[in-house]
Amino acid sequence: MLDSKPRLLDTDFPLIKRRRLSTVQVNLGYRCNQSCVHCHVDAGPKRREEMTSATMEQVLGFVERSGTSTLDITGGAPELNAVFRPLVERARALGVQVLDRCNLTILTEPGQQDLAEFLAQNRVDIIASLPCYLDENVDGQRGKGVFEASIRGLRRLNALGYGADDVDATGLRLDLVYNPIDAVLPPPQGALETDYKRELAVRHGVRFNRLLTLANMPVRRFGGWLLSTGRFDDYMQLLRQAHREENLDAVMCRDLISIDWQGYVYDCDFNQMLGLTLGATGGHRPHVSELTDAATLTGADIRVANHCYGCTAGQGSSCGGALA
Repeated sequence: MLDSKPRLLDTDFPLIKRRRLSTVQVNLGYRCNQSCVHCHVDAGPKRREEMTSATMEQVLGFVERSGTSTLDITGGAPELNAVFRPLVERARALGVQVLDRCNLTILTEPGQQDLAEFLAQNRVDIIASLPCYLDENVDGQRGKGVFEASIRGLRRLNALGYGADDVDATGLRLDLVYNPIDAVLPPPQGALETDYKRELAVRHGVRFNRLLTLANMPVRRFGGWLLSTGRFDDYMQLLRQAHREENLDAVMCRDLISIDWQGYVYDCDFNQMLGLTLGATGGHRPHVSELTDAATLTGADIRVANHCYGCTAGQGSSCGGALA
């Protein structure tokens, strides 16, 4: 696979600094039951990286002493990791909000028959990938049969109370994530959410709370695809031309750190995939066990590169969807 990293490092992206940490995002490993074209993690069934129990304990230790309010769990398919369920239970016992970045098809995998019930019992917020409401588009990006399995997963979650209008009453939030299928920016989030809700309700009887639109990042698998098809420079030009200065105030890395499956810490998940060390450390790759508290990060520089334009282009893009 072609590597986009050398094309990203020489950058003129504006300098940004950290605010008070509110979210710890942890990648439990790169094993997944899917191999999506747009995946910036290069995850798939053949990957074997997984977090150990010892590293999980170190992550929980930092979450507790830092006082962060949200634990954002991702992968791969994080649910395939043995520490996923104990991590969820322990974090919830600390009073921390837990997000599970779920690909939906994992809910129908052998051995995961009780996963939906586990998530509901622990009041886990689900952020689920569904790049279109049409089966041919989803299967084209994520593999044959993925759309049908995703709909079955959504119906199962709906039956448990996920996606209801009154999230405060149920405590069960279900958000969907849209990624463009091509090397383009996402359409306006609000209008697309309206389309998603209408089409999924009419066609499949499925409901959800919010749609989050994310730009595809030119790193790992998607970056390699851009290079192999000769579209890398055009895509980077698109991101640069669409850059909006006002989005800099809301980018996720200001309030978030990303921890990999081994416990090493980065400014964001995309920097983790590029191996770009935490900006606050001046080149040292810190381990979560070295972080005494969150206060040491406040005001520190964030490591930037050209892929950061993906977060500030157009309406903006973050783990929480559009910024503007």
